[in-house]
Amino acid sequence: MKWSWKLGEVAGIGIFIHWTFLILIVWIVVAHISEGKGTAAAAEGVALVLAVFGCIVAHELGHSLTARRFGIRTRDITLLPIGGVARLERMPEDPTQELLVALAGPAVNVVIAAALFGAVAFWIGLSVFYNLTMVGGSFLAKLMVINVFLVAFNLLPAFPMDGGRVLRALLAMRLDYVKATRIAASVGQGVAVLFGIAAPFVNWFLLLIAAFVFLGAQQESQMVQVSSLLRGVPVREAMIRRFRTLSQHDPLPWVVTELLAGDQQDFPVLEQDRIVGILAGKDVLAAIAQGGQDGRVADVMQRDCPVVEETDMLEPAFRRMRERACRALPVVRDGQLIGMVTLENVSQWMMLQSALRRGRAAATVPNAFRGR
Repeated sequence: MKWSWKLGEVAGIGIFIHWTFLILIVWIVVAHISEGKGTAAAAEGVALVLAVFGCIVAHELGHSLTARRFGIRTRDITLLPIGGVARLERMPEDPTQELLVALAGPAVNVVIAAALFGAVAFWIGLSVFYNLTMVGGSFLAKLMVINVFLVAFNLLPAFPMDGGRVLRALLAMRLDYVKATRIAASVGQGVAVLFGIAAPFVNWFLLLIAAFVFLGAQQESQMVQVSSLLRGVPVREAMIRRFRTLSQHDPLPWVVTELLAGDQQDFPVLEQDRIVGILAGKDVLAAIAQGGQDGRVADVMQRDCPVVEETDMLEPAFRRMRERACRALPVVRDGQLIGMVTLENVSQWMMLQSALRRGRAAATVPNAFRGR
């Protein structure tokens, strides 16, 4: 994730912190001092936040290490002011595996809360919970209560929380995966609407959570629909077969004429029939706008976009384009360039396949039930 700093690695998984996390730290310090609590109370507040995010890292590692058991790699974990995000390569589509991965995170918080409860009961006594406040009071007791809240919040049946994935996994044991996702996403958006309605009466922060949940549920549903359309389809089915190539020595003004001459926006760059990069039209225009009229293709092209075989599957190729911010990938057969696959072309192919599916579904509906 952009604007994140790496804190270290745990079990080979990079742990990052987003810069916006610093805003939370500053806000806590200012809030404590403005209320006259002093620097000691502010320092304790910051320590509590850091401890909570340590628990969140443990939560995300619970997901990540369980997913690893099923052969799914985790790219990294990023800490944000609203929590942590573990970027798994994918979620398992086996309902039992997804259920285990989804529950692993909250299970970690249950273990932490139980350990803290035992420590508080042994060293302090249960009476500390009667008058517990977030400013002052027992540090361990507050951390325990927060872990209980994390369990309850994450198990809400709404994407992108763990509860949404638990609901989807349970539904997928009886229903088609796409349909299970659609139902779980609808439930999640219903929860988001309730949060939005309750926000003026409870806390306006619920409005932010409502937007986060609503958009997260929508995105999850769209991602699963995309995966269902692309799964098992080779790259050659959606690749562009008519295209122009460039040399890395071509001047950028000449490339602009090529852009205007047709509808091709991304160009493979060759050097003695060897693929050396991809040139995106938007990058050419940006370079020209910044005074790069004397530039060459080599100054602007992307060199790190992977090459795919025509027999490679379209779903992972599409995922790689999005992850690496590559708008297009060269397609080869026996090392020779034979086509290109682009984000725009894949999107058009998906719209066509979706329309064809709807057409086939409509053809199976008896005439008596069709609209007149």
